[in-house]
Amino acid sequence: MMKSQSLIIATLTLVAIIFEGPLSAQERWQRGQNIQPVFEGWERNTDGSFNMVFGYLNRNYEEQPVIPVGPNNLFEPGPPDQNQPTHFYNRRQQFVFSVRVPADWDPEQDLTWSVTHNGRTDHAYGHLWPVWEIDGGVRRLNRGTGTAQGFTDNQRPSIRVEGNLEHFEVSLPNSLEIVVVAGDDGIPPPNPRLASRNPRRGPKSQAIVDPRKAAATGLAVTWLHWRGPGTVTFSPQVPEIGEGGRAVTQVRFSEPGTYQLQAIADDTVYVTPTTVTVTVKSSQP
Repeated sequence: MMKSQSLIIATLTLVAIIFEGPLSAQERWQRGQNIQPVFEGWERNTDGSFNMVFGYLNRNYEEQPVIPVGPNNLFEPGPPDQNQPTHFYNRRQQFVFSVRVPADWDPEQDLTWSVTHNGRTDHAYGHLWPVWEIDGGVRRLNRGTGTAQGFTDNQRPSIRVEGNLEHFEVSLPNSLEIVVVAGDDGIPPPNPRLASRNPRRGPKSQAIVDPRKAAATGLAVTWLHWRGPGTVTFSPQVPEIGEGGRAVTQVRFSEPGTYQLQAIADDTVYVTPTTVTVTVKSSQP
């Protein structure tokens, strides 16, 4: 993609967020505000299908709502559940997940993500307009990791749960240890200047998957509370990657239920998730 197209996408994303916002955007709202879904753009797959990529802006600085899949959190057309998050972190979260659509998807047809919270329904409209195509350059520009040029051979990082486990069980108040194995091709190389850069001000300043975390070594793992009730605590949320790509974290849950957690491998440009399901049982009397 040409550099000019990358700049257009970055600008359009910013404009869309600004004009969807409330008139009192200058105020720092701790809670009571809406969740704005965001269409980030689309990517081509080798089999001819496409990925429509979405993120969101939680306008609250403290409130992290859980909005189950259903009338308040759904996709149209097709299945309402497209593996979107139901737990929403604060402020702007970019390139959070993707929805695959077939090769014969009508370029003029929208894939709409709707989220209702605090009495307001907001929408993101995904489509295959050429100007919204995403490549590595677009991601670098939007994530603040450099220009659109260079690193054309960069491959996505890999990540898996050790033992290829997909389901865990734990009883309160016990914690759960999970080990993932992450890898990367070394592109882009480590960037100490990015690692030491001050956090951005404004809506991106609380991004959970922050490329600065990966900049020092070229690869980082970040854990996310994807779905499920209550509060999830990761110790640490960004575990150190040791020998063989192993990264160990301890997870605690505030209440029983079924949770989905994601571990995200980040090479400062691309992110790759792996998902585990955890059944949390009540403490024994």
